[in-house]
Parts: sequence; C-alpha cells; structure tokens
Amino acid sequence: MTRIVRIAVTVAGLMAVWQAIVWISGAPPYLLPSPLDTVIALTTRAGLIAGHALVTLSEIVAGLILGTALGVVSAVVIASFRPARRWLMPVLVTSQAIPVFAIAPLLVLWLGYGMASKVGMATLIIYFPVASSFLDGLRRTETRWIDLAHTMTGGPRARPFAVLRHVRLPAALPALASGLRVAAAVAPIGAVVGEWVGSGAGLGYLMLQANARVQIDLMFAALLTLAALAVTLYFLVDLALRKAIPWQPDTLPESDP
Repeated sequence: MTRIVRIAVTVAGLMAVWQAIVWISGAPPYLLPSPLDTVIALTTRAGLIAGHALVTLSEIVAGLILGTALGVVSAVVIASFRPARRWLMPVLVTSQAIPVFAIAPLLVLWLGYGMASKVGMATLIIYFPVASSFLDGLRRTETRWIDLAHTMTGGPRARPFAVLRHVRLPAALPALASGLRVAAAVAPIGAVVGEWVGSGAGLGYLMLQANARVQIDLMFAALLTLAALAVTLYFLVDLALRKAIPWQPDTLPESDP
C-alpha cells in the first residue's frame, strides 16, 4: 500500500468515525456539523480560509526560525561556558513553567495586535524543545570521541571550540532533529493562542469570529485547515532532517517503498 493510499484511507476512516458520531449523538449542526457540511464550507469559503491560513503559516514559520535559532544558540552557550549553565538553565526551565495562556496577553500588550506577538508566542513554545534536546545531545557526546579529539588537539583546554565544532556539534545533530520535530508539531499552538488573545487575521481569529456568528461549519473548516498545515509542516521538517543527517538513517524496517 503506497503512502498516498494510506493517507487517503486514514482520512476516510476519520471522516467515517466523525459521521458516525454525528448520527449516533444526533447533535444539531450548530453543535457538531457533519463532515459533508464542513467540506462544503471549506470549498465555498476557500478564498477566505486560504487568506487567514497564509497569515497563520507565516507566523508559524517565522516562530519556527526564531525559536530554533534562539534554542540552538542557548544550548551551545550553556554547553560551552560553565557560568552560563548556572544563569541560563533556570531561564530555560522558566520559559516552559509559565503557561502560554498567561504570557499571551502580555505579548499582545507589548508587541501589539499584529504578527509580532504571534511570532513571539510561537518562538516561546518552540524554544524549549529545541534548546533542551540540543543541549542534551551536546552533553552526551561519546566520551571516546572527546578523548580522541583532546589527544589530537593537545589537551582539553587547548582547542575547546575546535572540539565543539568538529565533534560535539555533529554528534548532537540527531538530538537537535528530535527537538525540531517536536517544535514543528507544537508550533501552531503558539500562533493560534496568540490569535485567540488578540488579532485581526489568522485561522485562530477566523475560528473565533465563526464561533461568535454560529458558523460552526466554517469553524470546523478552519480547524481542519490548521490540522492540515500542522501535519504538512511536520512531514516537511522530518523529510528535510532526514536529508540533512544522512549518517543516522532509520533502522526500523519500511513496510512499503
């Protein structure tokens, strides 16, 4: 069974379960629209949904880039400088200890109702999985490689940045890849939460507006579009990481070509 067929079967199965819930529960359309009503809303309002989806996608991609850059730099600084571990580790943990719903209103207050506050929200959510995964990879470099690098460079204190560049960073890339996969999956949360708190565009904004006008089919269509964006982004990031780290191929057997 090819990958496209598997995806089609999965989507058809989810739609069947959704329709069965509608039939069994007898829920009215203003509470739970059927898949057909949602698809009709998706096609008839495609232009509206596409415009808001483009805004949300821009926020997600910008947040992913900024969060990844900040996470990578933080992990390298913490791994390279001992005093930085004492000062930055609490900041790293605190970045996830505060609920995002508590921070979102502050970001909107400070950065405004435009894209900047949503990008900031996505950046905050992406920052921790990238920084913690990459730091874990930098800390767990094979000791034999480190010993060999120290022997070739004249000791632990002779060329520490050469060891970091040529040994620790390449060895930690698989761990960074794991963090990026998690970040790609959670990135839409930050953008949508920011749009819920205050915005004039985006899928989160569209869902709020549709809910207020009891256009539940449109709200579900926006939700499906957001899910499709998240799944597509995840698989694109996963594909790019597989190409970028060829020395760590999957060891699980592929069931299909």
